[in-house]
Amino acid sequence: MNILPVISQSTDELTAIFRDLHAHPEIGFTEARTSAIVADTLRSYGVDEVHTGLGKTGVVGLIHGKRKGNRRVGLRADMDALPIHEITGLEYASANAGIMHACGHDGHTTMLLGAAKHLAATRDFDGTAVLVFQPAEEGLGGARQMIADGLFEQFPCDEIYGMHNMPNGQHGKVGICKGTAMAGAAFFDITVTGKGSHAAMPSQSRDALIIAASVATELQTILSRNVPPLESCVLSVTQIHAGSAYNVVPEVATLAGTIRYFKDEIYDLAAARMQAICDGFALAHAVEIKLELRNVFDVLINDSDLSDAYMEAAADIVGAENILENSAPATGSEDFADMLKVVPGAYCIVGHSETVPLHNPGFKLDPAILPIGASVMARMVEKRLPL
Repeated sequence: MNILPVISQSTDELTAIFRDLHAHPEIGFTEARTSAIVADTLRSYGVDEVHTGLGKTGVVGLIHGKRKGNRRVGLRADMDALPIHEITGLEYASANAGIMHACGHDGHTTMLLGAAKHLAATRDFDGTAVLVFQPAEEGLGGARQMIADGLFEQFPCDEIYGMHNMPNGQHGKVGICKGTAMAGAAFFDITVTGKGSHAAMPSQSRDALIIAASVATELQTILSRNVPPLESCVLSVTQIHAGSAYNVVPEVATLAGTIRYFKDEIYDLAAARMQAICDGFALAHAVEIKLELRNVFDVLINDSDLSDAYMEAAADIVGAENILENSAPATGSEDFADMLKVVPGAYCIVGHSETVPLHNPGFKLDPAILPIGASVMARMVEKRLPL
């Protein structure tokens, strides 16, 4: 590994920052402590400008190179945690009950801080590095909020880059998928309002629970009978809630879940079929069924040429033998996609030695990848803004 000198010398400092952030996780749009630490750390590193409050709790830093050319390269990290109770047993485990950095955003924030320290200390580039610390990536629309607040009007970027850790046991392997790389996503809520009754006399009811269960089953036919077999789509019902007693047929039942897709027309097809199914069951059972669909992530599309450039920069750090240039698309979603719809760029994956999956209460991020991610980010700026 060719870790950049400033970052290599700061490994202990970066590990301490990471541990502190991990121990004090915050849910999206409440990252007040995290954003304050980010802003203070950037100022201590000599970052030229530090702006707070964009996207509620977002932070943006600007670093000018030795030559203040007109080109600007953005680097983005997410900061929020998940509503998960941590069971890792780490000495720096979450001190906030029911909240955990189960996706490694504490590591991503630390990596970008490490890149900032190197870039501010060396400034071996011509132009400006734009450091974007984004809140609320986990389905709450943090990227969209920052964009709506004028992110790219106030801090224009010619291109922008992000990265994510991957607990795949492949320490230091950096991968990218050119083109369509990650799925778009929508969340849905379905409310079935029927007629309640005594459970001993169900004939007097219009049983919302049974209808909801039937709807959940019927939704799966969208994938098997409506989506063309060579297209990709995921539709998962993840919640069903109904009733509060043993002897009452519930009047209301709710379902919730997610759709993942790689083409907008496939999403439109699935959405139309969901509405038709809900309308059909409502008519058949003389009940009311309300469907609410919310698009929360766009399809993430990596620019092909900029993906190559990203991997060239990563190879300078991890070696060409550790580059995976043709990674498969992922059905997971990432709201960095919203930024890539406005500014061209790319998003890569950095593997590490842990193997417990993301969004799991036992997830751990191997701190050994912190200087790797930081170095790749910093090197990307130097490569794209050469002196």
